[in-house]
Amino acid sequence: MVFTQRKTPARLASPAARKLPRQYLFWFMLIYIIAGLFGRDPWKTDDVAGIASMASAINHDNWLTSYIGIMPYTDYGPLTSIIGGAFLAIFSPLFELFTTPLNAHIIAARLPNFLYFFGMMWGVWYGTYLLARRDEAQPLPLPFGGEPHPRDYGRMLADVAFFFMLSSVGIVIRIHETSFFPLLMCIHAIAFYGFVRLLDHPTQGSLVIGLMLVAALMTQGLIGVAPLLIVTIALFIAPIYSIRLKVFLFLSLVLGVLLSAVWLSTAYNHDPSWVLHWWKEQQIAFSLQHWSEIPKSLRDLAWFLWPSWPFALLALWNWRKWFDAPHIFIPAIFVIAHLLVIFSARDAFEPEYGPLTIASAILAAMAIPTLKRHIINLLDWYSIMIVTLGLLTIWVGWSALYLGIPTQIQRNIMRLIHGFDNSINWIAVVAGLIVCVLWYKVIAWRLKANPQAMWRGIVLSAAGTIISWLLLSVLWLSAIDYNRSYRSTGESLAESLKRHAPTYECVTGINVGKGQAAAFYVFANLRLSEQKHCRYVLIQTTEDSVAQESFAHKDDGKVIWQGQRPAERHGEVFLLIDLDEN
Repeated sequence: MVFTQRKTPARLASPAARKLPRQYLFWFMLIYIIAGLFGRDPWKTDDVAGIASMASAINHDNWLTSYIGIMPYTDYGPLTSIIGGAFLAIFSPLFELFTTPLNAHIIAARLPNFLYFFGMMWGVWYGTYLLARRDEAQPLPLPFGGEPHPRDYGRMLADVAFFFMLSSVGIVIRIHETSFFPLLMCIHAIAFYGFVRLLDHPTQGSLVIGLMLVAALMTQGLIGVAPLLIVTIALFIAPIYSIRLKVFLFLSLVLGVLLSAVWLSTAYNHDPSWVLHWWKEQQIAFSLQHWSEIPKSLRDLAWFLWPSWPFALLALWNWRKWFDAPHIFIPAIFVIAHLLVIFSARDAFEPEYGPLTIASAILAAMAIPTLKRHIINLLDWYSIMIVTLGLLTIWVGWSALYLGIPTQIQRNIMRLIHGFDNSINWIAVVAGLIVCVLWYKVIAWRLKANPQAMWRGIVLSAAGTIISWLLLSVLWLSAIDYNRSYRSTGESLAESLKRHAPTYECVTGINVGKGQAAAFYVFANLRLSEQKHCRYVLIQTTEDSVAQESFAHKDDGKVIWQGQRPAERHGEVFLLIDLDEN
């Protein structure tokens, strides 16, 4: 394919391609992932379900399938519980030397997040680097020379994509969960690297693609692997790869199918009911959205992909004559594939939006060398304004919660954390002030040093996102944890079971959500059963139903325990009923 007759929109001098030291990137990543990862309980839904499935893997020897206690967990695949279970088995005994067994399990379950996050950032950085150093991605040669070396140019754009990923608003909370989400992000980022690597190292690229296909299937099922399959088919049809490379791409697809078949057949021989249930979940995973729901999805995507999506659109426009070049075509096909899945998935939301940030960040990086200096500087000032405003908002909320000023905001907050002990933690206050000083130092460095490198426009945005998340974790983690943790409720249920049913055989769950079932497995070691003839029944209902005595089995037994999370005022209530007592 000939690109030499086209005029590249990228214009760059050598000083603008100055690279960042690798240790800076490492520290950015380390601060990002540590903040908010530890020092809290697993929160309801996917976060606690992830830990429950990991613990079930080692407690019940379920390594090919995923369970929450003895209940099949077929919403997603077993790869997250396999990796997490291995970490639990290896590291929990070590952490138990310093803390309780439950806390040791929680800490050990979060260690894979480091692996997933660093793998995701590595895939983004290295995939961008390989694309950006290609001939067709290079900036316009200068009349008297001085354009950057392809390797320096590639590293600079890789750094920019790296910072766009760190700046992504939508993934901040989910990447810190002990759920399938961080693993899925890692898989899609490494798969992107594999599609790029295929261009110059077919064997390595083909192997990576094949492994990531089966990994995505084992992580999120067909929804997780569908975008990668669409990208594979599109690249097989498009003229990006030569015939030889398409053979390797086909082999990667064969490898993925064979490994997937091996997993499914082995799992079926071990646990056929789980595989059949999982397959039913896959059959209902897709359903075309009604046209009226598309604007809502686009609105959600606008904040989830911020700030990369405007720059990704600029890249597609400025490089429109180069759409068939790999550095534009491959990330653009990733975007299209994920959008197709989002608009055809049932109830698509954050898990489906997440992988889209990868291609969006890489496309955004490609836009930077095509923009004029004043537009890049606007990103600086926008980041300073928005992040500073965000930090002030966090402090205003803290003042309302702990000092009672403003009073109306305090009342609104306390409705969400009813009963929370709002005594001031002065260590957290000092840490919060240090975080704000750090933001001041970053701004002062940017204004004083005025670096010429093209990453200057996005580094403030990335640093601001990290600092905002760090301040939120320091000042608000305890309050958010109080609102979302089931620890006290689970411990209360465990005590009741120990007192009233020390040798119970099974407990039937009625209307109990999977997140709540997972929470009780983690905090009360309660293994809810799908059997319908257990002596004990755990019911999830509401306060209104309890007041009106309109819950199930009201007249069939005796309520031996009633509980709810302390922060709940008019929400969910749990009842444990002994059906043998009237």
